[in-house]
Amino acid sequence: MVIRVIGAFLAVVCFSILLEMPLRQVLYAGFVGGIGWMMYLLVGVRGSDVAAAFVSSLVIALLCHILARIFKMPVTVYFVAGILPSVPGASIYRAVLYLIQGKTGLSNYYMVQTLQIAGAIAMAIFIMDSLFRVGKKERCPLRRQTEE
Repeated sequence: MVIRVIGAFLAVVCFSILLEMPLRQVLYAGFVGGIGWMMYLLVGVRGSDVAAAFVSSLVIALLCHILARIFKMPVTVYFVAGILPSVPGASIYRAVLYLIQGKTGLSNYYMVQTLQIAGAIAMAIFIMDSLFRVGKKERCPLRRQTEE
């Protein structure tokens, strides 16, 4: 598992360089991707791929929001590269492969799995973003006065 996490870290670092991310942020994005993949592997051992994608995306989104506030950068700087290991590329590949081969049962299975994983990722991002927005509104006393 350690080798897989290091591989995910290196993949995210290389992808970040390809995206021309600010160089001082590349290692942090790699850290986010590595931690996210580690969570995916830990949850995936005991649960489904959908649950693993959901939990790892929650952790990735949390880390991205924390790093964005620490370094005063947009959340997407860390998120675009950090979510890369969790994206369901293999299952969409299998869905298309089996569709071309005429194995519609397997194709349908992998297509549904891909949509479930993508939905879990989107839901995790939405939940974490909503939590940070609610927390931001609660901490700003000027905003409450202007709304009243």
